[in-house]
Amino acid sequence: MQDMKNEIAATSLPVPPRTGGADVAAIAGILGDPVTDQPGAGTGGRRWRFPWKSMLSLIILAGGAAASPWVLAHFGPRSGANPLANIPSHTVERGELLISVTEDGSMVSDENVDVVCGVAGGATIVWLIEDGSRVTEGTELVRLDSSQLAENVSAQKIAYEKARAANIQADKDYSAARIAVEEYTEGTYKKELRKAESDVTAARERLQATRNSLGHGERMFRKGYITPQQLDAQKSAVERADLDLGTAEIALDVLQRFGRPKMITELESKRDAAEAKRDSEKASLELEKAKLDRLTSQLAKCVLKAPKDGLVIYANERNRDRESEIKNGAKVNEGTTILRLPNLNRMRADVEVHEAKVDKIRSGMRAKIRVQGRDFEGTVASVANRPQSNWMSTAKKYIVQVRIDGEPGDLRPGFTAEVEIIVAELDDVIAVPVAAVAEQQGRFFCGVRHGEAVDRREVTLGQGNDKLVEITAGLEDGEVVVLNPRAAIGEEPAADGEASTAAAGSSPRRGSNRAAPPAGQDS
Repeated sequence: MQDMKNEIAATSLPVPPRTGGADVAAIAGILGDPVTDQPGAGTGGRRWRFPWKSMLSLIILAGGAAASPWVLAHFGPRSGANPLANIPSHTVERGELLISVTEDGSMVSDENVDVVCGVAGGATIVWLIEDGSRVTEGTELVRLDSSQLAENVSAQKIAYEKARAANIQADKDYSAARIAVEEYTEGTYKKELRKAESDVTAARERLQATRNSLGHGERMFRKGYITPQQLDAQKSAVERADLDLGTAEIALDVLQRFGRPKMITELESKRDAAEAKRDSEKASLELEKAKLDRLTSQLAKCVLKAPKDGLVIYANERNRDRESEIKNGAKVNEGTTILRLPNLNRMRADVEVHEAKVDKIRSGMRAKIRVQGRDFEGTVASVANRPQSNWMSTAKKYIVQVRIDGEPGDLRPGFTAEVEIIVAELDDVIAVPVAAVAEQQGRFFCGVRHGEAVDRREVTLGQGNDKLVEITAGLEDGEVVVLNPRAAIGEEPAADGEASTAAAGSSPRRGSNRAAPPAGQDS
């Protein structure tokens, strides 16, 4: 019975604990068939016997089942060992490590001719050329609703004609007022001045004549040829002539001192007022003409034509909602890009990079672009300073523009592109799969295999990509690490107080099948 137990234990050591039918098969393989009699098995003669062998097998099976925990505890794998046969591993080697950021993006043209809505206040699209159409220069692309603009143009033409008529009248009035000033200063005044001077001269001559007549009358009165009444009449004539001379001189003086300045002031005032009105009507005419020109231009902008030959692409951005989508019947605002005519010889990929990765990327970095099974070389052209706004997600992503080097062929905007941006190319470094590194309490460790044992090894990480991570300290070339260290060696017990601080600065032990205990504790 002791030999039988040893044989059962030896058979159970290399396999995991099993119960039930598996144990029956194992025991049956050792004991053989418990029912068939060995003697006479080949003669065909049989007689019934008590199945003592079957009963013995059942007894042994029951005992084995009851003793299996004890057998496994004493002869099976130790409780501290790990089932290494089921844990994959990786051999540490020095080599090249490519650090890259891989994201999906969308192909766009690096040089576009935009067809923009130029109607003030926006307009509604009433007709739109089909997306993806090939067009030539001058081809009609978009028609916008122009009914209201047409009415405004007609009304403005009437206002313009009225302003033009008022401007003509004001200009004529100014010309007449200007002529009136010249007429007075160069004609009317000179005429009035000469008449006044003539009146003064005539009055002076009459005064002199009456004085001469008075002197002769006085001589004749003394000789008795005229009567006193006749002499008095001559004296009265002298006085009237003197008064007439004074009146003529006053009239001349008034004309020169007051009449001329007053009349010139009045005429110049009318002239200046006419000039101001002329300028006002001219400005009003120019304003009405500008309005008419603007409305006429706006009306012309309701029909958009191709500025060059090319491929028509609707300007529907990825973050544009359905209400603002470019389509027939959509309302577009002034300045909104409706269509694009891309330059297909200059293409780039716009990639949204998460904020956790964007700091690694710089302009000028090399990139690999894969579009519909075709590979292209590219260069990072620019990195956005602000994240792309997206109300559907709280994640902040930055647009990185990657320009394709050389001729892109027949790529079209909108194609999905897989872009790998080369951040760094490291030579002769130790790199292990990401699955070979675990983290606990801010420290990183690997599980290093030594025969049938696994060591906990603290490591220092460098750069990495989605598959591999650089190990700058803690591993040597040729060592073997398991790809699931946490499952192989479990968690390291957390330390308290100063012991935890000391453990953070200590190096893990090597050569044991478990992690080194925290500093200050015995292993």
